[in-house]
Order: sequence, then structure tokens, then C-alpha cells
Amino acid sequence: MIIQSNMSPKAIVEVWGNTIDVFKKYNIPLAEKTLGTMVEANALTPLLQELNAIVGSSTTTCIEGG
Repeated sequence: MIIQSNMSPKAIVEVWGNTIDVFKKYNIPLAEKTLGTMVEANALTPLLQELNAIVGSSTTTCIEGG
């Protein structure tokens, strides 16, 4: 995955503008805090999956640790 929980919504939207609708859908402000601190754990995984699907990333597009 390209988009991860240690990234902020603001930074994500700056790079991938098409993700803004997902943040609106989940009512997540475009803040500088990380997603991991802003989103409850049970909602974080589906959010990351949806964001990465929009930008065309999956676990198969990246290697672990790199």
C-alpha cells in the first residue's frame, strides 16, 4: 500500500487530490495529524483500503519495508 496510517489527510490530498471525496465521506478533516491518531482502529483498515484503491495501489504494488 502506498497510503499508510502514518500519513496525514492533508498530505495525502496534496499528492492524490482524488482522495478528497473519501475524506469527506468519512467526515475526516484535512488536518496534519496522522490517520492513525485521527481514525479509530476498526475504521482505519477499510479507510486505507479505499484510499489505496482510488490511487491504484495494493499490497502487491509494494514490497514489505520498501
